[in-house]
Amino acid sequence: MNAKTETLLATLRLQPVVPVIIIEDAKSAVPLARALVKGGLKAIEITMRTAAALDAIKAVADEVEGAVAGAGTVLDARQWEQAVKAGSKFIVSPGAGHSVLDAADQSDIPLLPGTATATEVMKVRDRGYSVVKFFPAEQAGGANYIGALASPLAGIQFCPTGGISLKNAKDYLSLPNVICVGGSWVAPKAMVASGDWDGITRLAAEAVALRG
Repeated sequence: MNAKTETLLATLRLQPVVPVIIIEDAKSAVPLARALVKGGLKAIEITMRTAAALDAIKAVADEVEGAVAGAGTVLDARQWEQAVKAGSKFIVSPGAGHSVLDAADQSDIPLLPGTATATEVMKVRDRGYSVVKFFPAEQAGGANYIGALASPLAGIQFCPTGGISLKNAKDYLSLPNVICVGGSWVAPKAMVASGDWDGITRLAAEAVALRG
């Protein structure tokens, strides 16, 4: 196992659920991240879907003690460079394009590449990956599909994301080849907009308890 894989596994093992968050206003990033960390969710994926994303990543990386800031929805080498410069400690992509994979090869920051089929998993396996994202999880076959991959793709560990909630998270977490799940339900847009940080801390604590 290479050093980057070990680093990624150490991050993903911090908690059963990695919050996948979209930041519309960078000013909300720090109190949101603090609320998540207080509830026990230290690794936080901030998606590169808004103009505020890079400022949010930098703020969390610089100001939130205990947080491990990561960048999600990274699509190409340019975004990779921006995310790393902002302070991302891990990178997540929805798929596994050549641009992102090549950028990862030249970086010390670990990548969690996106996959949705056995063929895609095999392709990134050939590039040296044994830990992958499965996206969009519910739409691409759900827990039953991932469970079916455990035997033929032994040695591959998954972080499913997409359509996962408190109600179905345990279906995934109970699988031997799932290390954690990604979910946005721990930081609902309405709670972020209203600044309900205590409510988000409670949701984070509920998510941590899934590994009980």
